Amino acid sequence: MTRIYLIRHAEAEGNLYRRVQGQYDANITGRGRLQVEALARRFQDVPIDAVWSSDLNRAKATARAIYVPKDLPLHTDRGLREVNVGVWEDLPWGLVGQEWREQLHFFDTSSPNWHVEGSETFELLRERLRSALTRIAAAHDGQTVAVFSHGMAIRNALAILQGLSVAQGREVAHCDNTGVSLLEYDGGSWRVVYMNDNSHLPEELSTFAGQKWWQDEEAGALADANLWYRHLDMDREWGFYYQCRKDAWVTIHGSLDKFDGAAFTADAAAQARVSPDAVWQVMLLDKPVGLVQLDIPTAQAQDYGPVPFLYLLPDYRGMGLGVQLIGQAVSVFRRMGLERVRLRCAPDNAVAQRFYAKYGFYKIGEAAGSRVPLDLLEKRIGLEDQ
Repeated sequence: MTRIYLIRHAEAEGNLYRRVQGQYDANITGRGRLQVEALARRFQDVPIDAVWSSDLNRAKATARAIYVPKDLPLHTDRGLREVNVGVWEDLPWGLVGQEWREQLHFFDTSSPNWHVEGSETFELLRERLRSALTRIAAAHDGQTVAVFSHGMAIRNALAILQGLSVAQGREVAHCDNTGVSLLEYDGGSWRVVYMNDNSHLPEELSTFAGQKWWQDEEAGALADANLWYRHLDMDREWGFYYQCRKDAWVTIHGSLDKFDGAAFTADAAAQARVSPDAVWQVMLLDKPVGLVQLDIPTAQAQDYGPVPFLYLLPDYRGMGLGVQLIGQAVSVFRRMGLERVRLRCAPDNAVAQRFYAKYGFYKIGEAAGSRVPLDLLEKRIGLEDQ
């Protein structure tokens, strides 16, 4: 008999930024690294003979919890990858909810009706996972193996190994990041001993503790405040940009002293003429709630991506939404092949300084040529070696 611990990867950027991951490759987050440490403690005294992982970065990073302290090699298998979600890859969940509402419902409820351009079907996903797990179990007869995979992949694997149809797959609960299931394989048959156990995570390390989508089967991803982004037309909609800049200046500096809204707006309009990706209006459902401005011209000429402006309207601050704006910047600049993003932050803006530090920014100097003193902060966005 072979025992397999089937483990979901730690919290990754898509979980944090509320973007569709699928087979999009991404890093784990700061909380994800703490989840990996908790997982390592859980398995400290558990004998493991082999470690297998999806070849995606977030799964390999999580597998380090077991193969590194036990001095084992890491084996990878593409068959353990997450479902390929086609045109949804790296899109914000908020946009998917706007443009593919019915298909999102099918996806969240593991319906056999789910399919978008370029995606796998759940039938293909299930067979791919069963084949990979059976292959691994047969190669390690009589041993105990740790296998690292992904949320939707694990849900479908657990369903098919219990003889559930695709339509019945919704009966299997979703799995928290680093959740553990135990499988037994003997004589060609499978037994699920337990599923999706996250007891090694205190509440502050649980990704699910801060999300609602997995609790509401009907609402699914729409149960959470997932943002999306539309290009802001700076020729027709410059007034929205100007007002956001004005409000941000007063919020930070307490007055309009030294505020040059015309210059800010002209700079943004010039950048938008080079690329529509320069200025994005942040949307929550059908409401504009903020802005993301990216300096695409400088990014095209340098090895980093500047972020001149991230902004949320006052009514939407303090809701944990700001990190999704960082995710939009990371997505655009990573597609350009960049490995760093930079932004400026007032040194006396303690709230913003704590926010950026929490999500991986660190000070590299003082910003040159600014109207007021500003710290220059940087965040690395390249895929980390595992």
